[in-house]
This record gives sequence, C-alpha cells and structure tokens, in this order.
Amino acid sequence: MSAQDPAAFAALLQGLLSSENEVRSQAEQAFTELKKYPDTCVPGLVQGLRSNPDPASRSLCAVLLRKVLVRDEPSLWTGLSPASKQLVMTESLNSIKTEQVRNIANKVCDLVSELAAGVLEESGWPELLPFMFQCIQSGEDRLMESALSMFAQLASHIMSVLLQYLGTLHGILAAALAHASTDVRLAAMKATCAFIQELESPAEREKFQALVPALVQTIGHAIQAGDEPAAQEALELFIELAEENPRFLRKQLVDIVSAMLQVAESDSLESGIRTLAVEFLVTLCEAREKAPGMMRRLPQLPERLFNCLMLFLLDVEDVPEWHTAEDEKEENAGEGELFEFGQECLDRISFALGGKTLVPVAGTTLTAYMADTGSWEKRHAALICLAQIAEGCVKVMVDEVEKLVALCLLGARDGTPKVRWAACQALGQLCTDLGPDLQEASHATVVPALLGLMGDFQNPRVQAHACNAIVNFTETCDQDVISPYLDELATRLMALLQGSGRNVQEAALTALASLADCAQEYFIKYYDSCMPLLLHILTHANDRSHHLLRAKSLECISLVGMAVGRERFRAHAHEVMKYMQDAQAAGLEADDPLASYMTQAGARICKTLGQEFIPYLQVVMPALIASVELKPDVTVAAGDDSDVEDEDEDTETFILGDRKISLRTSLLEEKATACSMICCYADELKEGFLPYVQQVTGIMVPLLKFYFNEEVRTAAVQSLPELLRCATAARDAGKGVDDAFVRSMLEFMWTPLLDAMAKEPEQELMVCMLESLDDLLEIAEGPKLLGPEVLGVVFERFASVLAGYEARRGERLARASTEDFDAEEAEALEEEHERESELLDGLAAALSTVLRLYGDAALPGVEGLMPAIGALLGKGRFPEERRIAICMMDDVLEHSPAGAARHAPSIMPLLLAGAGDRDADIRQCSAYGLGVAAARRPEAFRPVAPAALAALRAIVAAPDARADGNASAAENALSALGKVLEHAPDLAEPGLGGAWLAALPLVEDRAEAKEVHAQLLRFIAAGDARVLGEGNANLPQAAKVLVHVLGKGEKLLAADQIPNAVAVLKQMQAAIGAEAFQGLVAAQKPKAQATLQAALAQ
Repeated sequence: MSAQDPAAFAALLQGLLSSENEVRSQAEQAFTELKKYPDTCVPGLVQGLRSNPDPASRSLCAVLLRKVLVRDEPSLWTGLSPASKQLVMTESLNSIKTEQVRNIANKVCDLVSELAAGVLEESGWPELLPFMFQCIQSGEDRLMESALSMFAQLASHIMSVLLQYLGTLHGILAAALAHASTDVRLAAMKATCAFIQELESPAEREKFQALVPALVQTIGHAIQAGDEPAAQEALELFIELAEENPRFLRKQLVDIVSAMLQVAESDSLESGIRTLAVEFLVTLCEAREKAPGMMRRLPQLPERLFNCLMLFLLDVEDVPEWHTAEDEKEENAGEGELFEFGQECLDRISFALGGKTLVPVAGTTLTAYMADTGSWEKRHAALICLAQIAEGCVKVMVDEVEKLVALCLLGARDGTPKVRWAACQALGQLCTDLGPDLQEASHATVVPALLGLMGDFQNPRVQAHACNAIVNFTETCDQDVISPYLDELATRLMALLQGSGRNVQEAALTALASLADCAQEYFIKYYDSCMPLLLHILTHANDRSHHLLRAKSLECISLVGMAVGRERFRAHAHEVMKYMQDAQAAGLEADDPLASYMTQAGARICKTLGQEFIPYLQVVMPALIASVELKPDVTVAAGDDSDVEDEDEDTETFILGDRKISLRTSLLEEKATACSMICCYADELKEGFLPYVQQVTGIMVPLLKFYFNEEVRTAAVQSLPELLRCATAARDAGKGVDDAFVRSMLEFMWTPLLDAMAKEPEQELMVCMLESLDDLLEIAEGPKLLGPEVLGVVFERFASVLAGYEARRGERLARASTEDFDAEEAEALEEEHERESELLDGLAAALSTVLRLYGDAALPGVEGLMPAIGALLGKGRFPEERRIAICMMDDVLEHSPAGAARHAPSIMPLLLAGAGDRDADIRQCSAYGLGVAAARRPEAFRPVAPAALAALRAIVAAPDARADGNASAAENALSALGKVLEHAPDLAEPGLGGAWLAALPLVEDRAEAKEVHAQLLRFIAAGDARVLGEGNANLPQAAKVLVHVLGKGEKLLAADQIPNAVAVLKQMQAAIGAEAFQGLVAAQKPKAQATLQAALAQ
C-alpha cells in the first residue's frame, strides 16, 4: 500500500472507522504494520487529509497524523525523509487554508501547533509564522480563528520565538477582540489569556493590561448574542486566568467584579452562565497565595456575592420524592443546579474570605431570611447556609454560639418539614465545627429539640436527620454533659430501631453507636436492653435492601462493646466473631457493605478483648491482607480524549502532562482502611501478632511510596514501629524470636523509610515519618541494633526538613508583603505556621532521641544543622521557632558532653535570656536547660549561676506563675532550682531549700513532677536540713506534698518510687501526729483519698 494507491488507503481508513469489531481489528493490524514504513504511512495520511471526500476519513487522518508524529513514542517524525517532512508541513497548512469542516480544521490546527512546538526550535518551519499572520490579515473569519487558535497553543511551547513579534501580536489581538464574529473574538481571547499566563516577565505581561476590558466585553458580547456555549467558554478562559494570574486583574478589578456580579445576579440568564460568573469570583477569592486579601478590599463584594449565593439556595422545590427517598438518587430531589452550586460556593468563600469578613454580612441576611414567614425556601436557605459556612468561620462563630443555636431552634419548630430537616443539618454541622463549646453551652436546649424531632413520625426524613445530628452532638461531647439525657436518648433510639422505616433505623443505629462511644462506662446501664436488639438485627436483616442496616448493626455492636468493656461484652463478642466468621465463609455479594464494616468491627472487638482476640486473627487477617494487596485501578488516556467517561463519584481524575489519569477511589479507600486496621491489630496484640509480622512488613514497606493515596502511605509509615514492637515483644517474651530477627526486620524497614522521606511531598506525612523514625530508634535502643553509621543519612533528612521549612516560610513572608495583605490573611498565615510547627516539633523530638541514644557520636550531624537551628532564633521569628531551637540546644547540653563543652559559651546566654522571655513556653525550655546545666555541666553553669538563680526565682515568684499557660514554666524553674540544691549545693543561697519545698507539688508537667518528687524523697532520706528546715520544721509541708502526690497514683510519681514514698509517709505520720495527718488526707478529693488509702494499705 502506498500514497499512490489512494483507493487502498481510503479502504484502510474505512476499516479503521468500521463499527464491526473484526473489520476494525484487521484494519488496526494493517495500520500497525504500515507504521513500520514512515515514508509510506505519513504521506498516505497527508493525502487522505487533503483529498478524501469523506469528512470522517479526513478527520481520522488529522487525528492519526497527530498521533504518529507527536504523541507516539517513538514518533515517526524522526524516521521521515526531508521530502516527507516538507510534505507534512506544506500540506497541513494548505489543509487549514482550504478545509471547510470546522471540526477537521481545528484538529489540523492542533496537529500543526504540537508539531511546531518541536520543529520550530530544531530544524525550523519558516513558512509557519508568515502563514499565520497571513491568515489573520485575510479578514476571513475561519482562517483568523485557526491562526489565533494556533497562537494560543504555541504560547506554551515557543514563547521565546514569539517574543520578537509581541508588539505586532498585541495589535492583532486587540483588533480580533473587537471583531464582529463571536468565534474570532473567542479565539482571540484564548490567545490573549495564553500569552498573559505564559509570559514570565511582569513588564511584558503588563502590556496586555489594555486588553482586559476587551476580554470582559467578549464575554458580554456572547451573552447578549444569546450564544450560551461561547459565553461559557469565554467565562471558563477568564476563570483559568483568575486562577493562574489573579494579580494581573488587580488594576481593573472593580470593573471586572462588577460586571461578573451583574451576570451572576441576573435571573434572566441561563444557570450555567450565572454559575460560571460566580466561579470566577470565588476563584479570585480563593487566590490567597497569589493575591492575599485582594478581594476583601472591594467594599461591596462580600455582601453582594453572599446575597447572590443565598438567592441560589432558593432554587429548591418541596417535591414528594424528597419525603419518600429511600436511596441517594432521591435524597436531593427538588434541588436545582443553582442550589447545589450555591452550597458549594458558600463553603468555599467561608474559608476564602474568612469569618471576620463573612459573619457580619451573613448575620443580617440570615436573620431576615429566618423571619420571612411567607417563604419556607428562605428559612430553609438560611439554615443550609449556616451549615455550609460554619467550618470556615469557626473562630468568629464560636463566640456567637447562643445566637446561632437560637436560629436553629427556630427552624426546629418550623411548620415545614424541609425547614426542620435543614435545622437538623445546621445543628449537626455546628456541633461538629463549634464543639465541644456548643455542647457545653447549649445542651439544655439542643438535646430536647433533637429528641422532639426524633419523634416526628409523620416525617421520617426529619427523624433520621435528627438522629444524624445526635451523632454530631456526641462526637465532640464530654460524657458528663450527655449523661443527664442518656435515659431518654437510649430509650428513644431503641424504640426507633423497632418501629421505623429502614432509613430511620439506619440513622438510629449510628446514633446509638455514637452515644455509647461518648458515654463509655455510663452506657453499661443500657447494655442488657440494647444488645439483644442489635444482635437480632444483625442476624435477621438478610434481605438485600437491608444490607446496610445489618452492617450498621455490627458497627453499633462493636462500639457498644468498646464502651462497656471486656468483662461485660466478652460472651457476645465471641458470638459476634463467630457470626463474622460464618458470613465470611459463606461469601458476600460484591456490593454488600458488611465486608468493609466487618473490617473495622474486628479491630474494635480486638481492642476490647485484647489478647483473647488472638484466636480470631486467622479469621480477619486473610481478607485484610487481600485488601492491602489490592492494585490501584488506574486508567491513562490522552489529556484531550473526549471518549473517556466523565468522572463519577468513585473516580478521581487529574491531568499529568498531556495525560489524563483516572483512579478508582473506592478501591484506594478499602486499601487504606485495611492498612489502618492492621496497625490496630499489631498495636493491640504485640507478640500475639507475631505470626503475621513478616508477611505484613513485606507488604507495608513498599507502600511507603504508594503515591496514589496519602492515607495508605500514612498507615504504612505508622505500621513500621508497631510491627517492630511486635517482634521485640515476642523476643522479650521468649517466643522464639532473637535479636538477629529483630535486626533483620529493622534493616528491611530502615532504608526504605529514609528513601521515602527524601521524596515525600506531603508535609503532614513527613511529620508521621519523623515520628516513626523516632520510634524505630527508640525501639531499637539506638546503637544496640543500629550503628552510628546510619546517622549520616538521618541528618541529611533532618537538613532537608529544615530547608523545606525555610523555603515555605519565605513564601509566607512574600505573601505578607503584598499590597492587599490584611488581618484576615495574617490569621491564615498564623494557622499555616502552627501546622508547620508540628513539623519542627517532630524534628526536635527525633533529634532529641538521636542525641540521647548516640551522644557524642551524633555531634557532627548536629553541628551541621547549627546554622539552620540558629536561624530559628533570629529576630522576627515566632516564639514556637525559638522554643524548638532552644529545646535542641537543651538536648546538646544534656546528652553530648563534647557538644556541651564546645557550645556552652553560646548556649548559656540564650538560656538566660530565654528565662526572662515574655513567652511562657520559651521560659519553660530555658529553665529546663538551666537545670540540665546545673545537674550535668557544672563547668558551664558556675560562671552564670548568680544570674541563672535570679532568673529561675523570678519565674517562680511571678504573681501568675501557676496560672494556666505559665505553670509549666514555673515547674521547670522549680525543677532546675532542685537540681542546683542537689548537684551544686555550694551555689545554693540560704533559704532556697525551704522555698523550693513550699512551692511543691508539681502538677502540670508530669515528667518533671516525677523527677522532682523523687528528688524530694532523696532529700528526706538524707535528712537534708536545707529542705526539711531546722529541727525538721518543714516536715508537715513535706508530708502535705507526699499526700497529694500519692493521691494521684502514678500521675505525679514513678511507679517504682511509690513504695518508697509510702514508707516515708508512714514515718512522717508518726512524726506530725495522727490528727494533723488526717487533716492533710481530708483536704484531698474523695477519689484521691481512696487512692492514697489503697497505697498506704499495701
């Protein structure tokens, strides 16, 4: 076959287009064979493009040419002769000139643009740009559109070539944007937006400012002409521009926003156009990284945009299908396109504009809407809005809890069921976002209101949603807050389980489960009533339509079991595990939710039964391992492939280069859940999990780089220490595991974890990785299983974390320097900084462990970090940054003798200054460091002792020293003073011992408390008169301290010190007298008295 045989080639094209599979398959094989001969294949396609009378065949030729010359690897272009290459370049341009079918011409333009991206900068295509300019100058609409379309595409590929024509192009685009043809205007808009986005020089980009009004007019022109597709495409281009270059629009922002608001507010326009106008505005509001605060500067924007979205929420009807909805398809019956979009945008602007801006605007409107007795739609809209904006405005709304609850309670009493349903929605969301403050402040009104709605038997949708709101209420509620309502709630929910429709039963089960989880041991009272009922549902809800009800009953059973504890649940737990075993053996349908619910229920039952669960591991583990080993369901297609199915709820799609990647999310969720559950089993069962340790480790380690899903990686990272603990627990318990086994496991994990840290893109996951690294070192006991040679790579990762932190800090500072930066943006940056502090805390904890385990061997690595750590102490740094840097210096003093000797002269002044800082956390870590120096580095402490003692006493003596926020600093200062007394007695001033004792006990910082109280026992044992006073005058105070400490069990004193403390206290009892001693005991709370008496009775 050759280009000289057009009939044969035409037949091949027809075969490729055939609807008959066999014919098409044969043609595809023939074409694959033909591609082996580029100088035959490509000219044949060119000839078909130019001369085949069938439009479908010409279109296919354009597509195939683009594929074989640009998309395929390897491309046929490199194998073409010069003559064939010239033929492609010449005839593709001729095709654009003569092709009358617009769709085909567009495909040829795509071919030319992508081919030119490579050809122009390599061998050249001298005819192309003159041809494009000629097309524009021709005045023919079709050719102008083609040329402008190619300029738009070439902007992203060969801007360096086009820069020399920028002046000419500016004039061309200005003229084209004013053209009479909508298609030409739209093509010019594409090209203009492409140039704005691709130009790197702000000065070059600024030249296009004059075209912005014409871009807005292009949108207006399409709307006025009634050309909805063109208007939507123009708006989408403008949205992309707003997303990529929001600051470019700043100079003309007022006019642009005004025009877009007019479009959004016009109820005469199609909803698709209105939603795109709002999308543009919301996109600009969300551009906080590139244009922080810009949209809040517009005086009317927040109010007009908010009120526009409220109008969108009125696009709702009260239809019968909503009231009788049994599945997700009918749940949103009656809701229009604007309603759904309005909800989404209210959520987005609550985060983008912030509560300080939005809440004052919303308050007036919501009150007015709720007061409109003639429009249930408005009352419904007000409550839906409240639910949508709560999370984004939480910091402001938490101070308005009573007013917000009052609005919801008004809705709960409304005569329209849909409004009552919306009240449940709003209350539930407020409970989630404003909890536990809302629960503590408003439980007396909220719970009775929800109980009333649960009794609305004429409206099961309202009943079910009231149950859902109870779930929200209890999730962040203290058990003592809910306890007065337990009788009524448990009784009502169990009643709903027995006499309601399926949806209400499902909601009641979830609510009962959450209630038990909140009430914990208080729920034992209801166990005998509810458990038989739950087991009945589990074993009898076998109809396909009741599968979810059955699954939820299992969830409820497992949560009730956790609440009441092992002893109460044991018999039923074994019965439930037998049921799960039988169900698994019988096989479940693919869409039966029981399988996923069993996964989580098994882990809860394991948590409840502890070691008694071990026999059931063989039941749960095979299915879990199968889920963990699931391969991702990935579809890869061309980025512009319109044949790929649209994204559904179970598919996540993103563009990577020129490829469209689609992932089946339900599969990834199943895999992530299974990984998490395995972690739970390993954590709970320790050596009992040993039979699965090697297999699970072999699965989890490769998942450290499972970049399809963050939750899978998180579970894999968190599993490593748990699995290693299982091995060490088995070793310590003599279960046939030795150090060699543990070491081989650790080696299998160690390098992959460090490799994964080098590539991890998510900051929160990096925190998990640092925690796991810390845990692995701790479990391995450092050099016992991991020699100091591993530290080089560890410190490389630490350095990388610090470098990444500084880079992101630089970006935040750049945002803070923009002209529109305001208080709302400053608050947002503060929140980002708080999240970053978690990363630094994770790093500091890991570094502390390294120094504690390796001592001076870690010093070279620490010294490599010193410049970065020093930067955290610089002027203008946040207190959290300085605190973390000082903690790192404390660790050098404490754990590295050589490091202390070398760096103490620079560390000690930092500690002295920090001890007087106004930030309590900095005072705390500085006081701790001074204590470390006094105890371990006397040569460093002595020169600064007078200043150090004065600073420590000042912390303790401050009027608010023991107030919230300051107590930890005071207690660390007391601990440091105690170390001076014990380790540097010659430096201690007269009276220090008595003052120190008078300030005890410590109750805030439990780690320091245990150290200090053990120290007190040593002073008493030594009969230290500095502490006990002359003639043991301070003995009653010492007894008072020990009474309080022993009343707290192991919270304030290490377990191994309790017998010693008891013996000392018994001796004191005789010394101070029975009456005085009983007075000390009586001053304690009843629970503490009981704990104390139990200790003394031993």
